Amino acid sequence: MKNIIVVLFLLAALSSCGKSEGEKAETAEKTPTAEEKPAETNTVALTKAQYETAGVEIGTTTTRNISEVVTANGKIDIPPQNLVSISAPMGGFVRKTDLLQGTKVKKGQILATIENPDFIQIQQDYLETQSRLEYAQLEFNRQTELSKENINAQKILQQAGSEVKSQKARLEGLTERLKTAGISLKTLNSGTIVNSASIYSPISGSVTAVNVNIGKYVNPTDVMFEIVDTDHLHVELSVFEQDIPKIRLGQLVHFTVSNNADKEYTAKVYLINQKINEDRTVRVHCHLSKEEPGLLPENFVKAIIETGASPVTALPEQAIVDFEGKSYIFIQNAAVKDSAGTEMAFEMTEVVRGASENGYSQVKFQEGFDGKSARIVLKGAYALLAKLKNAEEEE
Repeated sequence: MKNIIVVLFLLAALSSCGKSEGEKAETAEKTPTAEEKPAETNTVALTKAQYETAGVEIGTTTTRNISEVVTANGKIDIPPQNLVSISAPMGGFVRKTDLLQGTKVKKGQILATIENPDFIQIQQDYLETQSRLEYAQLEFNRQTELSKENINAQKILQQAGSEVKSQKARLEGLTERLKTAGISLKTLNSGTIVNSASIYSPISGSVTAVNVNIGKYVNPTDVMFEIVDTDHLHVELSVFEQDIPKIRLGQLVHFTVSNNADKEYTAKVYLINQKINEDRTVRVHCHLSKEEPGLLPENFVKAIIETGASPVTALPEQAIVDFEGKSYIFIQNAAVKDSAGTEMAFEMTEVVRGASENGYSQVKFQEGFDGKSARIVLKGAYALLAKLKNAEEEE
């Protein structure tokens, strides 16, 4: 009897285990795995009413002459002759200056007044040399008259002539030193000796740096002021070496600056450097098409260089949508029938966007795709993109 009870118990246990395993298997079959979940679709369908509401228009690619472009970065720069550093050639103490950064100055305007005791000695030397020259000239004239009557020796005449040349050379040297120091010769020739000199602006422009104050001593090598003339700015671009073969003199450049990205300026390629820099770029010098008062030196520049027009496969810009850093178009597929009627299906296809001009952009299709015969959505592409992504989120 006990043996029968044990057998019945074992049969019941086995039956229970078998049923549990079967139920687990059935449950596993009903639960989809990650691989069995529906894949993300790139196709969107529209009813006739939705198609009309979205304003979808379908067409094909066209061939258009679009200028190829080279993108480059750079800055607004100044020609060397339009940026001036002002120093005091003989040094001295600053006694007067009214300049501030941003002050407008004109060529020949007094920028500062410098005092230096050495100025007095130079002026004395100038006046003394001037007197010696006058005496030497008179002596030379007298010796010339005597030589005509054979009264004096030729050697004395030559000595008198040499003295005149020597004093002239000394006077010319002192004259240039006085001009360099900024001392007025007109005032000095009138008999007035001064201990100060004026520093004049060599160009018209704006003061960009003031490195002195009243009472400060400046050496000849010290930069007191910097003045920039912004009337002749240019664009200095850095172009990657692989793009340089496409660059030619006279090509049109469109660019924007960092502090006014909404406004576009134009320039033309003027010079191409013949040296590759350490960062594998080449400097390209461009002249502005017209003077632009809003530009400032050192403005960061983003530029597009037009390298020439060529026939390319193109689509209207509104036919190309950008999503997650890539460009796409929508291709019409065959109509799909369902209980609601006829739906129009469109497949999102990735493309590579090229140069753009006059509302059209160059497009390059994936390898093996026949873009010429495809029926492409020319208008309403963004509406299709929105419907496709909304449908994915609802799923």
